[in-house]
Amino acid sequence: MAGQAFDDRDGLIWMDGQLLPWRDAKVHVLTHAMHYGSAVFEGERAYGGAIFKSTQHSERLRESARILDFEVPYSAAQIDAAKALVLEKNGFVDAYVRPLAWRGSEMMGVSAQNNTIHLAIAAWVWPSYFDPAQRMKGIRLDIAEYRRPDPATAPSRSKAAGLYMICTISKHKAERKGYADALMLDWQGRVAECTGANVFFVQNGAIHTPTADCFLDGITRQTAIELARRRGFEVVERRIMPDELASFSECFITGTAAEITPVGEIGPHHYKPGTITSTLIDDYTAEVKPKSKAA
Repeated sequence: MAGQAFDDRDGLIWMDGQLLPWRDAKVHVLTHAMHYGSAVFEGERAYGGAIFKSTQHSERLRESARILDFEVPYSAAQIDAAKALVLEKNGFVDAYVRPLAWRGSEMMGVSAQNNTIHLAIAAWVWPSYFDPAQRMKGIRLDIAEYRRPDPATAPSRSKAAGLYMICTISKHKAERKGYADALMLDWQGRVAECTGANVFFVQNGAIHTPTADCFLDGITRQTAIELARRRGFEVVERRIMPDELASFSECFITGTAAEITPVGEIGPHHYKPGTITSTLIDDYTAEVKPKSKAA
């Protein structure tokens, strides 16, 4: 499906309780979400036919909507069932899953108290987020101009569509310069995250990662921390300043799309994927595989 437009594919998309032919899953141009960013979403992966931490993602979708002052009209269990149905009816085993909830088109203006809340779920085959040949060597990151906003000025705990505009701009600029992605600082100039993934560093055998207080505490981030501690690695969540980037030996990023991806370069700083990174990649791969049920 490489290069195929996302609005012109075969398959089925679940939308407001119905499975629709892929090309028929449409919204009106005067939908509130398109004009005011009033939409939330999740990115999930299915491995062997099972969505990894599906319920946790469904609960976060509902919480993201609540932060944006609307309620998804389906329970987490109903969302889980709809996602499983989308996988089944499309015949997918390993796939990326994208639930999206948004305000509809009854009212057009900043206020949209009476707009219908819609939910759609699509899935498609999406292998590695980065070039597989480059990925295990360590991807290259630029340093973004835009910063993650002060949480007093934006709903940073929500996976809100509008918060990703500065990510798109930053990733575009990085790609034009030959980088795979960009590292973003926060509003106080501290290391935050990449445009769609959390970041980790290794220093003297310990893992360091920025405190997730102005950006999303990713589900893959949480999983990586759990796996590291299970291995006995020390994990330190703290403020990390840009002038520390030269002091780390390894770096990797985490996200549903990125999974665990080594970083080889951030601007002028270079890293070599090492034992801790490779161990966590292997552990994550084992963790996401569906567990065999006892006979």
